[in-house]
Amino acid sequence: MTNVPELFGSMVFNDQKMKARLPHTTYKALKKTIQNGEPLDISVANAVANAMKDWAVEMGCTHYTHWFQPMTGVTAEKHDSFIAPDGDQVIMEFSGKELIKGEPDASSFPSGGIRATFEARGYTTWDPTSPAFIRDKTLYIPTAFCSYTGEVLDKKTPLLRSMERLSSVAVKVLHLLGKEDVTRVTTTVGPEQEYFLIDKKMYDQRPDLIFTGRTLFGAPAPKGQELEDHYFGSIKTRVAAFMNDLDEELWKLGVLAKTKHNEVAPSQHELAPIFSTSNIATDHNELTMEVMKKTAEKHGLVCLLHEKPFAGVNGSGKHNNWSIGTNTGENLLDPGRNPENNLQFQLFLAAVVKAVHEYQDLLRITVASAGNDHRLGANEAPPAIISMYLGDDLGALVEAIIEGKEYKSAGKSDMLTGVDVLPDFKKDTSDRNRTSPFAFTGNKFEFRALGSSLNIGCPNYMLNTMVAEELNEFYGELKDASDVDAAVKVLVKKVLTEHRNIIFNGDNYSAEWVDEAARRGLCNYRSLPEAMAHYVDRKNIDLFVKNGIVSEAEIRARYEIELEHYVKQLHIEALTMIDMAQRSIAPAVSSFVGKLTETALAKKSLSESISVYAETSLVEELSDGLEKFVKKTADLATAVEEAKKYNGDNLAQATYYREVVFAEMEKLRELGDAMERRTSAAYWPYPSYGEILFGV
Repeated sequence: MTNVPELFGSMVFNDQKMKARLPHTTYKALKKTIQNGEPLDISVANAVANAMKDWAVEMGCTHYTHWFQPMTGVTAEKHDSFIAPDGDQVIMEFSGKELIKGEPDASSFPSGGIRATFEARGYTTWDPTSPAFIRDKTLYIPTAFCSYTGEVLDKKTPLLRSMERLSSVAVKVLHLLGKEDVTRVTTTVGPEQEYFLIDKKMYDQRPDLIFTGRTLFGAPAPKGQELEDHYFGSIKTRVAAFMNDLDEELWKLGVLAKTKHNEVAPSQHELAPIFSTSNIATDHNELTMEVMKKTAEKHGLVCLLHEKPFAGVNGSGKHNNWSIGTNTGENLLDPGRNPENNLQFQLFLAAVVKAVHEYQDLLRITVASAGNDHRLGANEAPPAIISMYLGDDLGALVEAIIEGKEYKSAGKSDMLTGVDVLPDFKKDTSDRNRTSPFAFTGNKFEFRALGSSLNIGCPNYMLNTMVAEELNEFYGELKDASDVDAAVKVLVKKVLTEHRNIIFNGDNYSAEWVDEAARRGLCNYRSLPEAMAHYVDRKNIDLFVKNGIVSEAEIRARYEIELEHYVKQLHIEALTMIDMAQRSIAPAVSSFVGKLTETALAKKSLSESISVYAETSLVEELSDGLEKFVKKTADLATAVEEAKKYNGDNLAQATYYREVVFAEMEKLRELGDAMERRTSAAYWPYPSYGEILFGV
């Protein structure tokens, strides 16, 4: 049996190990940096580096790496050994300077035009708030990444800045409310991670999965998810073995992996962790995705993190459970027993409501991707329209505040099972709404629109920043009030009244909601190009610049990076489709048609009276389909070639790929999938959906 308490964090240079290995004064200084954000002295860094190295070497490490999150969408690492020359021998050394600063080549990472290709220097810098860990005999040091000239080139630095900004503003607001003992406020996140597992032998036969992460062709299997028997169903033996290994590997790395189960679609699963501070949760989620892939390999499986790897069944998302807490242990989004009297909760709730309403476009932008475009609004994920769900109880409180009426909570009622041997229990005060993109779930908000492969740092730094902006505005209105409580009540009522349009407790999947949202003035950006066009709106630039998160140049660079990445993704998908169509599918169908023709001629040569209706009708149907398929393949190739005329204008090119190239891809797929249904499995060149989804 695994001893989980001993296993947990065994590969992490955590607080327990630091306390045991560092001098007391050094440990205290480091803790002040971690807990209070105080600057780190080089002498402290030297002591930490030496202790960290000694521990790592004892654990069998020979190398270290600065582990960072560039704008590629995945993590990056460059490994250096601990060896240093000592005459004709070597010793193992690691200095504070090496801990604090790394120097990867920045020229080949996306910069959005901030850096020229020939300008190569970039720096990684240690994030002491996220503990180092060991993987594959290498010490991994979580870091931030910037260019030689100081521009931010990663997804972590803005997150850390947003956490500090939100903390400083929230502390000022709480001091106004009499909470003088609060010195720091942190945001916490628990990201639920969905993924698919398929057999590696199947994966290796699908170039579309290899090159793009999703199937570009594939007729539906006779069975999909319509019986709803996979959701929370019994976990298959092979998958259970993978999950058990995954848990152990994550626990070693200090990742609080808690819940695992089958998801809605066949071969789809989910892992959910316990909450951590936002930057650690981001590191852990990136680590989780990497460990998932490596652990799958050991079991002859492949872990797919694309948002929509298979058409016709649910894709994968990532629910971002977000909350705010104080260093005194108080959850600022907890309504408490009497939310009608909890002015602190009402004020922070109002800040979130106002932030989501005023910056709904940013929340939509931060979850936009080529993969997520397949999910949002497809009745398997929240729509592209951002709104908030508060539930019956909290919704009633908001209405009471707006209308100036008395509020009385319905409270938690008894759930009566009607079976004597089953214990009765208390129901929650409201139901859940799985169709809402931004739902209140008791003491946190669940941002449900994230795609499964997304780095959660982006939505969280935007969320932190927009809430910080509103809290700062609230502070300005309240700081000179003679009666703070009375001023808070007036402010909360005003804010909730002005921003009530963002609150919707109904069915976000309904067609009626689309019309209602338009009447409310809510955004409906159905694709990445539509959404990204608003990233550089003046109000959004001002938000980030004013709060010191990123500069205007860095915002515009990220805008270009996201658009360019989108174009490249669709370009690769289109070229892969063309390759599959020309080199495999068309020849396979042609061969099958040839075989049918030979069979028909052979039957006729025996006797004119033998019917060849089956062969003839299939030959006619497939020949017609093949002709259309070949022509449509040529149309797609032409569309890809035409995209070059937009070179230099990333938004125009991204829009063209979405509206023209992607549309041609969908038409080609429809023709290809129709032929798959009529072509012998012995001739079809790729494993079917049935083989892939039900073979594990």
